[in-house]
Amino acid sequence: MKKIEAVIKPFKLDEVREALSEVGITGLTVTEVKGFGRQKGHTELYRGAEYVVDFLPKVKIEIVVAGDQVDGAIEAIVKAARTGKIGDGKIFVTSVEQVVRIRTGETNEAAI
Repeated sequence: MKKIEAVIKPFKLDEVREALSEVGITGLTVTEVKGFGRQKGHTELYRGAEYVVDFLPKVKIEIVVAGDQVDGAIEAIVKAARTGKIGDGKIFVTSVEQVVRIRTGETNEAAI
């Protein structure tokens, strides 16, 4: 099993969710986050004063999938989240040792 974490632009969330649904991913967790990468934020003008916005709003999506679903999920996220501009985000894939569904006690693949 693998955990896929994707940090994307907030306005792309619905498109990514739909794309994941189309490839059979039924559950996900979404968190509103802030951060920056190579773009290092930007400057804005407010009441005549210029200030730096270091942390940009992003959305982090977390899903846990079976090993054979990883490539399809990554492709779906990339296709749906890509704008071609700086700040499109990143995808991180890590191994998951164990999953337990609290309600039923199911474990691993049955709990996904």
